[in-house]
Amino acid sequence: MRAYERFLKYVGFDTTSDENAPENVCPSTEKQKALAKFLVEEMKGLGLSDAHMDKNGYVYGTLPAHCEEKLPVIGLISHMDTSPSASGAGIKPKIVENYDGGDIVLNQEKQIVMSPAKFESLRDYKGKDLIVTDGTTLLGADDKAGVAEIMTLLEKLGGGVVKHGKIAVGFTPDEEIGRGADRFDVEHFGADYAYTVDGGKLGEIEYENFNAAAATVTVNGVNIHPGDAKNKMKNALLMGIEFNSMLPPNEIPACTEGYEGFHHLSHMEGDEEKTVLRYIIRDHDMNQFTEKKARFEKAARYLNEKYGDNTIELTLQDSYYNMKEKIEPHMFIIEKAKKAMKDAGVEPEIVAIRGGTDGARLSYMGLPCPNLSTGGHNFHGRFEYIPVQSMDSMADVLLNIVKAE
Repeated sequence: MRAYERFLKYVGFDTTSDENAPENVCPSTEKQKALAKFLVEEMKGLGLSDAHMDKNGYVYGTLPAHCEEKLPVIGLISHMDTSPSASGAGIKPKIVENYDGGDIVLNQEKQIVMSPAKFESLRDYKGKDLIVTDGTTLLGADDKAGVAEIMTLLEKLGGGVVKHGKIAVGFTPDEEIGRGADRFDVEHFGADYAYTVDGGKLGEIEYENFNAAAATVTVNGVNIHPGDAKNKMKNALLMGIEFNSMLPPNEIPACTEGYEGFHHLSHMEGDEEKTVLRYIIRDHDMNQFTEKKARFEKAARYLNEKYGDNTIELTLQDSYYNMKEKIEPHMFIIEKAKKAMKDAGVEPEIVAIRGGTDGARLSYMGLPCPNLSTGGHNFHGRFEYIPVQSMDSMADVLLNIVKAE
């Protein structure tokens, strides 16, 4: 079975994770376990007799070595959940065969069109077969494509022709809400090093990601009737706006790219009495990351001096760190992936993730774990797509990574 055929089965499972679920609930949505159970049975049929789902919805399994030589245990990891940013229920995928390079009508009735004028990556896939949505849901290539590519690799190895070492496989829940590595059992997994298969464009290899933090700014105001407010009212809304104005206006996502970091106001609510602002803070460079957090602290101190103690309550919480420092001592992992891609006819491209990955946290948990492409584009939205041929190529890349040299 080809990778895309598996993928089309997997997207039939709604595995949307829930960022509002309590931290002690895992997985955040019970429906993720339906796909997990399905994968366990499929893995057993492919020779992973120890395949199982643990109490938290994580799937583990190992394919025994088919080689007399003692080789490192290589891990392959993808996540089962899809982003809550768009609906993952009732996905209706379709294949645009031999794409002609023009506009793609995703939904005639709703007049939803995906155009290369807006999504320039489409221009690279003229003549390819593209899996797209009907324009009302996401597709789920992030990361069911990675799951499908790993499972296709396992089937390729099932014939016993290719020599390989022991392979550890892990499928996680809740990656999209930042909890994918929370309960991952690295010791039980048993790999010497691993790859997450959770990237975008075919050929990407990622071992640098943002350092990340979350900031919550609670503004405590004093409300009074506006007719009698002079020298008495402290409008929490206005003080919240003032706090935001003290941050560099050009260091926001809309003004940054590449290695440039940012602060991002993601939510704001409140009234004159109390206002809450929620931010994420990101930077690849640890020194600049630290400086960005320090600006938040400085702004909070200044406004507390100006308006009174406890006017601004600031909570800063680090989320994850750049895995580069954990991967650099093991650069053979990156060289192995580059060679595997070249041998599969894929041009490797080292890129820095403007985001995070389970692999970053796993690397800090003692499992070096860079990230590989799946071949997909436009994740988390209605215009998500993935070329069939890119999925085939990634299954070949994974085969090259694990086979004995």
